[in-house]
Amino acid sequence: MALRPIGNALPTTTPERPKKQPKIAVATQKQQDRDAVINDENQVPLPSSGDATVDYVSSDNLKPLSDPEVRIQSLIEDLDSKNWIKVCESLNNARRFALFHSSLLLPILGNIVLVVAKTMRNPRSALCKTAIMAAADIFNASGDKLLDPETSDAFDGLLLQLLLKASQDKKFVCEEADRALGSMVSSMTPLPLLQKLRVYVSHKNPRIRAKAAVSLSNCVSKMVVEEMEQFGMAELIEVAADLVNDRLPEARDAARSIATAVCEALTKDKEQKMELWQSFCQSKLQPIHALSILKIVKP
Repeated sequence: MALRPIGNALPTTTPERPKKQPKIAVATQKQQDRDAVINDENQVPLPSSGDATVDYVSSDNLKPLSDPEVRIQSLIEDLDSKNWIKVCESLNNARRFALFHSSLLLPILGNIVLVVAKTMRNPRSALCKTAIMAAADIFNASGDKLLDPETSDAFDGLLLQLLLKASQDKKFVCEEADRALGSMVSSMTPLPLLQKLRVYVSHKNPRIRAKAAVSLSNCVSKMVVEEMEQFGMAELIEVAADLVNDRLPEARDAARSIATAVCEALTKDKEQKMELWQSFCQSKLQPIHALSILKIVKP
């Protein structure tokens, strides 16, 4: 029997509740610009209101201090300030001391190098880059004085920080560190610096290893035959053999350069150059390493 519709029956469907509209946060153009920079770690960060006073001054544009005898008294304290803008200003003052008042800086050079290396570890890019620029000026002004016993340990820490910064992903920091390492090599005697760098060409971090290899190769290119013999031709070719199959092309190129320098030094003014070079490599290296070197370098 068919059922009759009941007039007051409940509707079979219920009306949908209106959906809540999502709240849309409208970012300001300024915030959008900052987000774009944060997402690109190779771009120089846009300055915030606190960064506006920071200026990266090239060495050529630095001027002597008008009162260096007064400023030197508080330089270390100012470099260790909690106010990062003041630290940046003090780093630039340290650069001025290095370039124009080096005799005043020399008695506290070791302490200055320690503070500069410490500042490179700061996550704020403005501080890090300014500290690297300070290191370059200190290298150019002080040279081999950094290898003296009273500053040698501080220099070791600075060298490690530069290799670390040259190996990181922030391009503008990496490039500044590369320039500082170049200043270091050009301003110091190759042999003692080579002995410092030797430790890092076997570092477990491939980027640090590669950066150290490049600096070591640049040192070797400055050396005369007597200096290479003093360091050890056998040790140099072992360094090259260790790097020739490295993961990074920078390290492999450095290996080729080192091996070429050794080959040229050994075979200069000699007859039967190929036989001499082959005999040297086979006597100093394991067969597989000797073969790798002989493949890439021939007299």
